[in-house]
Amino acid sequence: MATDPKSRTSLEPAQERGRSTRYRIIDQTAQLYAKQPGAEPSVAQIAAAAGVFPNQVTYYFGSKDSLLVHAAFLGLLHDAEAIESVGFRAVDAASFRAEIAHAVLAMPSLPSVARALAAGVSRPALAPVVDKHLDLLLRQSARHLRRLMRERGWSLGRTPEVESRTFWSTALGAVLLARAGSGGAAAGLDLAGTLTVHEN
Repeated sequence: MATDPKSRTSLEPAQERGRSTRYRIIDQTAQLYAKQPGAEPSVAQIAAAAGVFPNQVTYYFGSKDSLLVHAAFLGLLHDAEAIESVGFRAVDAASFRAEIAHAVLAMPSLPSVARALAAGVSRPALAPVVDKHLDLLLRQSARHLRRLMRERGWSLGRTPEVESRTFWSTALGAVLLARAGSGGAAAGLDLAGTLTVHEN
């Protein structure tokens, strides 16, 4: 059955507004996280910041927890992009390993991502959302590593995909351990030691 072109045209602006509203809610939630690391914003705070009604939060995301997962990973992706310049500033591969490890463990988005990961484990309905964002993070990191190796003339002891997965699994695992009560989990972690970046 053919769709009326006029109906399709009238739907497009509404769909675009919906996407814009959805992104604004995620972005404002991520900004609230950034302002208060470790704190969980309320639906009322999120709605006020995004300029929407509280019931729109559940309308677009199904639950507050789903929104918080989206926002936590948006913050993480922004933080990861912000520290990509470390590799191009580092004087050598050894200093890159140390500096990137320090920068990642200091990222303000990590506490909220730890909550998102825990939610994905405890609530199966959220697991696909967590998996989607983790996959995006790993692909972004692998692309960055390829570019860095090419432009700096450095090498890896394994593929960029394995390097990225090993590095982020270790970093996020340390944050989860710290959240579970292991106070020195991140502080005593040799995250730099998981990297195989070296000079030729």
